Amino acid sequence: MACLEICNQVCNLMKSSSFSLYLLNMTNRKKKAHFRVYFVFWVQKLQGDETKEEREICTLDGTIDWHGQPAIRSKTGGWVAGIIILLNQGLATLAFFGVGVNLVLFLTRVLQQNNADAANSVSKWTGTVYIFSLVGAFLSDSYWGRYKTSAIFQIIFVIGLVSLSITSQLFLIKPKGCGDENTPCESHSRLGTALFYLSIYLIALGNGGYQPNIATLGADQFDEEDSTEGHSKVAFFSYFYLALNLGSLFSNTILGYFEDEGLWALGFWVSTGSAFAALVLFLCGTPRYRHFKPSGNPIPRFCQVIVSAAKKSTVKMPSSEDELYNVDGKDCSMNHSRKISHTHGFKFLDRAAYISSRDLDNQGQGIDNPWRLCPITQVEEVKCILRLLPIWLCTILYSVVFTQMASLFVEQGAAMKTTVSNFHIPPASMSSFDILSVAVFIFLYRRVLDPLAGKLRKSDSKGLTELQRMGIGLIIAVMAMVLAGIVECYRLKYAKGECTHCEGSSSLSIFWQVPQYAFIGASEVFMYVGQLEFFNAQTPDRLKSFGSALCMTSISLGNYVSSFLVTVVMKISTEDHMPGWIPGNLNRGHLDRFYFLLAGLTAIDFAVYILCAKWYKCIKLEGKCEESEDQEHIKV
Repeated sequence: MACLEICNQVCNLMKSSSFSLYLLNMTNRKKKAHFRVYFVFWVQKLQGDETKEEREICTLDGTIDWHGQPAIRSKTGGWVAGIIILLNQGLATLAFFGVGVNLVLFLTRVLQQNNADAANSVSKWTGTVYIFSLVGAFLSDSYWGRYKTSAIFQIIFVIGLVSLSITSQLFLIKPKGCGDENTPCESHSRLGTALFYLSIYLIALGNGGYQPNIATLGADQFDEEDSTEGHSKVAFFSYFYLALNLGSLFSNTILGYFEDEGLWALGFWVSTGSAFAALVLFLCGTPRYRHFKPSGNPIPRFCQVIVSAAKKSTVKMPSSEDELYNVDGKDCSMNHSRKISHTHGFKFLDRAAYISSRDLDNQGQGIDNPWRLCPITQVEEVKCILRLLPIWLCTILYSVVFTQMASLFVEQGAAMKTTVSNFHIPPASMSSFDILSVAVFIFLYRRVLDPLAGKLRKSDSKGLTELQRMGIGLIIAVMAMVLAGIVECYRLKYAKGECTHCEGSSSLSIFWQVPQYAFIGASEVFMYVGQLEFFNAQTPDRLKSFGSALCMTSISLGNYVSSFLVTVVMKISTEDHMPGWIPGNLNRGHLDRFYFLLAGLTAIDFAVYILCAKWYKCIKLEGKCEESEDQEHIKV
């Protein structure tokens, strides 16, 4: 069809009432851009269904397939790839918690550590797991991409589990069957102990580097530029956290029971098999995954903004943001990432985008020197991270509460009545109630609470915001610690005065711990799921894995803060030859006071969080380039 004929037909179509209404609804500022978009739309419409079909089959967010070609919507990503990743996450979590959930008991029963030292060791190890998430996120966003990074760290994870299984069986579990409630283990050689710590920290490296990337890779399988897949992407984070918890359910029940009975080697080998199955399943989904290209090392980009702004610290800034440097859509060098709109916070950094006379060449164009002149999007990337930091810091104390499930909750449960008839309940298996609580509250939130909140707010798009959900999570965490403290008061009331290891020394049933586990689970749904969504949505396109790593790092620092608090509390409470709040014999201590201390600190943290949440400004994203904006408006 000739170009002139197309233009004539487009002009006739533009005389329709729908186009007239379209023009009336446009602002003057955007009329030119929208007119061009509408013109292109009708040209493509007249050219036939083939152009429309070609436009529809590819994703709009810039993802590519395994061969580096634009990802085809029907052949890549979606829930097929998402389910593979969810199953992978479930199996990998089963393997990880097969080690982590009873690690505190392994340290006390097999390596003969006392309660406080074992709790500190677990906190430090768990913290290291999530510190390594920063390593994985950096390699993913900068060089390897999310798929390659996930695969490499899963291999390291499997190697660590194989090493732990062999070490435990050959060097630590002596005599055979030791490490249960009644049979002590022999002293261990330095070699065996060294291999044990090498193994568990290989597991920490593998799992830590893998976690933030698998979450972001799963989110990449849904095109947020498409309305249907955009809703699926939000739902994915809830199902991801649910898969994580369901994967740990088997570890907390079946594996927890075997390990509590002294079958440590069997439990570790089952974990190894699960991790290997997760790796194989992940590799089988390779042709289906969608990918984003890594964008290079972000550290120089951040430094360029700081240096450029510092060089212009004495320059008088204009009042209008129109004089700040920005790249055109056609000349966009942001590596398929969306541009970020200018914001008014951290105005000092705007100097990096100010075009001074020294930043122009002879033709009046901006010079290509990123250490003197940075585009607005690059400046806004730094602002985004700075705005996230106060919110992130407020989540650390919540992680202190969360980490008690793997340490002090287990020790508290071991000092309660753990038998029903003749059946022994492993204290670590009580975290199953946390998992069930997570599953129930994810369903209640998505099906009941979120729609109800949307109706009350008269909003069709969403109910509670991520920041509101995280605040609710902090409130529930305070309630969980208060409940744990009350249960401990009653445990002490019904406890025997003297005991060796205090296991089963109280007549209070371990099932009185169910409320505190259930409240922790409910708080996780609001805090951690909201946190995953928040950091993924509020980080720039080129730092998505870093956003997920922030979630993991808050858990990491929470474990270190927990270890620090235990150390300080024990140092202060053991003065004047007192047994302290958390002694080896819990019946002589005051674990309840430690729980109430955490409740008070979390309440203070919630007050600070409210101030930070009110101050926070959300990121404002634009199109990837002019052509991408055209496609977005055409689709609307």
